[in-house]
Amino acid sequence: MVENIPLLSHHHDGLTVEGYSRAAVQTCWRINELKLLFDAGAQPWDFMGTPTMFISHAHLDHIAALPQYVSRRRMMKMDPPIIYMPDSAVDIAWDMLQCFRKLDRGAMPCELVGLLPGDEIEHGREYLVTALPTRHTIDSLGFVVHHRRHKLKPEYRDLDGPQIRDLKLAGTEITEEQRVPIVAYTGDTSPPGLDNNPVFFESKILISELTFVAPEHRKELIHKHGHMHVNDYRIRADKFENELVIAGHLSTRYHDNQVKSLAERGLPGMLGGRMKLWL
Repeated sequence: MVENIPLLSHHHDGLTVEGYSRAAVQTCWRINELKLLFDAGAQPWDFMGTPTMFISHAHLDHIAALPQYVSRRRMMKMDPPIIYMPDSAVDIAWDMLQCFRKLDRGAMPCELVGLLPGDEIEHGREYLVTALPTRHTIDSLGFVVHHRRHKLKPEYRDLDGPQIRDLKLAGTEITEEQRVPIVAYTGDTSPPGLDNNPVFFESKILISELTFVAPEHRKELIHKHGHMHVNDYRIRADKFENELVIAGHLSTRYHDNQVKSLAERGLPGMLGGRMKLWL
């Protein structure tokens, strides 16, 4: 049995969020039921079985383990993965993989796909992943996974079965697509990354960053470096409609007990008990 790196796991309404996230150390996430990975600052052994990855930005604590992920899938004779990332990072990430190919003497088979804000990726028949602009020190994206459902248009809901059948046979479009945001991931961002993308506040599960919690840390400097402070959550507390908010990417300046104490002091009630500190 090969053990993973240390991981945390949390189950909510049929979805399991797994991963590890600490600022400047490593960030990696998996939603196993959706067969999706977010970021590759580390590469847990069994994460390699998940074939699709979205990378928020190219800082090393979010991308450094990408060669491991690609190489392990090749060694285990798995299909090459598809890896989505900000468009500006694709060529440099490809060059990085080729450098490791020369060092390792092993191929790095994968598909790197560049994304721009607003791009939409179909993920199977039921899901759609949308790339959203966030605010960091380099090009960065957040992602929202929508569950797509097709329901009868309101004007046809009172019809019986034969009437609906006849409309379909006549070529009438009787359904409309509804998109329900079920998982959102901000990556590293300052507050505009949330404010400019209201869907982050609407998703069933939000995985976001809470890098700083101490009251003495200067908010303007934190925002300049593309991060969030617990006070940013407090002043937006009434906007979070999420069932679960996972706060990760905490600074290594704090030990776990400090984080819990300062976060609960800075955000009384922790969004009605819906915020989980990733510790």
